[in-house]
Amino acid sequence: MNTKDPFTHNPPFPRQFASDVLTIDHGEGVYLFDIAGNRYLDFGAGIAVNALGYGNEEIARVAYEQMKKLVHISNLFTTEPAVELAMKLTATGNFEAVHLGSSGTEANEAALKYARLYAHRRRGPGHAKLLCFENAFHGRTLGALSVTPNAHYQEPFQPLLEGVTVLPFNDAKALERNLSSEFAGVIVEVIQGEGGLRVMTEAFARALNEACARYDVILIADEVQTGLARTGYPYASSMVGLTPDIITLAKPLGGGLPLSATLIPAKVNQLIRTGEHGTTFGGGPVTTAVASRILDRVLDPAVLAEVRRKAALLDEGLARLAARYPFVTELRGAGMLRGIAVDEKRAGTTAELIAKAREAGLILLRSGVDVLRIAPPLVISGEELKAGLALLEQVFAKI
Repeated sequence: MNTKDPFTHNPPFPRQFASDVLTIDHGEGVYLFDIAGNRYLDFGAGIAVNALGYGNEEIARVAYEQMKKLVHISNLFTTEPAVELAMKLTATGNFEAVHLGSSGTEANEAALKYARLYAHRRRGPGHAKLLCFENAFHGRTLGALSVTPNAHYQEPFQPLLEGVTVLPFNDAKALERNLSSEFAGVIVEVIQGEGGLRVMTEAFARALNEACARYDVILIADEVQTGLARTGYPYASSMVGLTPDIITLAKPLGGGLPLSATLIPAKVNQLIRTGEHGTTFGGGPVTTAVASRILDRVLDPAVLAEVRRKAALLDEGLARLAARYPFVTELRGAGMLRGIAVDEKRAGTTAELIAKAREAGLILLRSGVDVLRIAPPLVISGEELKAGLALLEQVFAKI
């Protein structure tokens, strides 16, 4: 490692962030470089955002050409890039319209509002309850936080939205006992990104489909982290057979620029009236121009097949690590979003492991309390995957 200090100490940010922050200078492909010149193989992709890696000249050129023409216009008008992107997104499923926002939590806020609007217009007052699941994460704004049942996140901001029911994930019997026409919406992740990377079962997907259809409750799939090829499919929902009414997207959609999407069907769209929701920055010409190009790339069938092939390589490598090191208690996730659950009494905390991996030149993430999260750029090569796993094994071998 370079001897120059690569950290910024006590930056002028709110205290919810770390006091010592690794300061990144630039990226190339699937590698990041800090201000001291140290290189890191990135197994985090900016929390599953940078699907096409770093320094992508094609994406930079698209942004540059659009910025010369128009950067911002507000949602009082539209632009060709916004319309083009919306058409591409609605064509990915049974959707009539898409609300473009700026972040994943905004996409989920919009989805929750649309679910309540639909229930109110179809069934009247008294049908506004929302259902979410243990260990879910849907965002930090008050509405999205209300369906993120984590006391650490929620407690300082109580009271949150009323009428939220929390059920065990993957428990079809609990769903059957609790869901009714009093609910407006159910929001769920196919893979719980912050909740330990547990994957929805196909049986639970069927139960959700059937129960929501029975009571005419809007089923929302939060695909902020799993959408757009992360699992080797356009949406992780199709991987398990989930058929949501609404899909929310963000992270990779803007290629690192702030952009989200809430995809809605005709039955919801036809009940919305002018001015009932909006955004100033969502769907701007630069972000949508970039997103349109990214969508073309990641939804290419050849690219999806390549992601699935590399996911199989990753799965094989992780299985070898799990067999070799007994403190690895479970492998979770799917596709290119994987988790390594560890026994922290034997291996040390995930924070310590992440720090050791960084010292070795590998960027990792955490999910939940005891899970190392792997979410590399989708453009990573097989050799780069093997190199990252070798670095991880170096860390494990010293435990």
